[in-house]
Amino acid sequence: MTRTFPAAVDVAIVGSGPSGATYARILSEMAPQASVACFEVGPLLADPPGLHVKNIKDAGERAAAQRRSEGPQAERAAAAGTRMVRPGTFLLPDGYRQPGEDGLPGAAMSSNVGGMGAHWTGACPRPGGRERVGFLPNLDALLDEAERLLHVVDDAFDDAPYSQEVRRRLSTALDNGRDPGRRVQAMPLAVVREGDGRVTWSGADVVFGERSRTNSNFTLFPEALTERILVEDGYARGVLVKDLRNGAEHEIRAGKVVVAADALRTPQLLWASGVRPAALGRYLNDQPQTVFAVRLREVTTLPDESAQSAPGQTISKHSGVSWVPYTDEEPFHGQVMQLDTSPVPLADDGVPAPGSIVGLGWFCAKDLQECDRVEFDAYEQDAYGMPAMRIHYRLTERDHSSIEESRKAIRRAAEALGEPLDEEPRTFDPGASLHYQGTTRMGLHDDGASVCGPNSEVWAVKDLFVAGNGVIPTPIACNPTLLSVALAIAGARSIADQLNADRN
Repeated sequence: MTRTFPAAVDVAIVGSGPSGATYARILSEMAPQASVACFEVGPLLADPPGLHVKNIKDAGERAAAQRRSEGPQAERAAAAGTRMVRPGTFLLPDGYRQPGEDGLPGAAMSSNVGGMGAHWTGACPRPGGRERVGFLPNLDALLDEAERLLHVVDDAFDDAPYSQEVRRRLSTALDNGRDPGRRVQAMPLAVVREGDGRVTWSGADVVFGERSRTNSNFTLFPEALTERILVEDGYARGVLVKDLRNGAEHEIRAGKVVVAADALRTPQLLWASGVRPAALGRYLNDQPQTVFAVRLREVTTLPDESAQSAPGQTISKHSGVSWVPYTDEEPFHGQVMQLDTSPVPLADDGVPAPGSIVGLGWFCAKDLQECDRVEFDAYEQDAYGMPAMRIHYRLTERDHSSIEESRKAIRRAAEALGEPLDEEPRTFDPGASLHYQGTTRMGLHDDGASVCGPNSEVWAVKDLFVAGNGVIPTPIACNPTLLSVALAIAGARSIADQLNADRN
């Protein structure tokens, strides 16, 4: 089918993940008269757009949706080998490690409507201590609004078998000396209870919401590669987009441009467009990740038959998820998942009781360094025809110490719960967390150490905004989506206010 690209819009959004969807949603709510177009390089997987793939009931359709998210197949094949790759993602095929460095061998991306929000585990913990963006006085209000858009709840699986017992055992082992708000608790999750009793994962579809989908001034264009931001006299004036269905290029004028790709491809597009502030691509932050699995001791039967999944249940009622929050004294956070929620296989099938195998994942806050960065090649191109990426990344002595302390903490948690299924926890290669941050980081002042200001507008180019995990400036260990959506809300409100002021 042919489709018509607009000649001009008020706002062009690049990327349809949770942060891009946030801009569409807030603009649809606050400035519904504005024309907004969202361009996504990947395909539409399901209806509604941005649906989490785990909500696709048919297993074959779900697997097909994951495969369609895996980018250029040649690029995926080139990355094959011993590196871990998860369904729905594709690895950076080369350039992920430079000689003498640790690199990011686990660096991966997704290309699809909804971005990584179509594949994530929905964990939305709030940052604490040094994780918080201290120069934002309204951060808690923004986090409240992010929870609204993502539909975050903290009691989704209180009826899961053993979840209360898991938390009791973890609390006994880990809570001593912690402030009340940072003790073991249920993990806040982005999920939706449907009218028929099913529980489904929130994807970007939930963030878009009906306000975006019914907004006649909003249009989503899948399989549309944004090749350049059009910059004139220090202002963003539009985007150059290639229709991947037929190869045609379209120049689309825009009053505001929002780049909400991931933390690797957002700086890639800015660099390709000649927008190259000193901090672009720098302070690259991954979260060193360690996993372990245990069989709960002294549990053999379900404590309550009502906790079993109903026929057609999208999320198993065995999906208890507990949270061990980050603290400045222990700069890592843990998520403890009854087996079916883990994105990484942790145990064999054939467990004695549903929900009695528990996966533990501990994520460390990275020691931020300017030299940890993604660079771009002026001559070599990736499979999309964009500048090829080169990752520079090193773990510091502080990082190694933090990883070792997290391994000790995960052992303590495992011993409190039951019998470990392996002799030692497994620490993944850098990049495996998929929680990359910092490459378009926010700052309070244009001091050369940040790319954008508190409202996410790029210092160097007016009317150009960045969004996504790359904007996060702090060394967070918790899952970053809630915070990146909160920061996107501030940026979207700023644009809406400007559009409304211009209209009046």
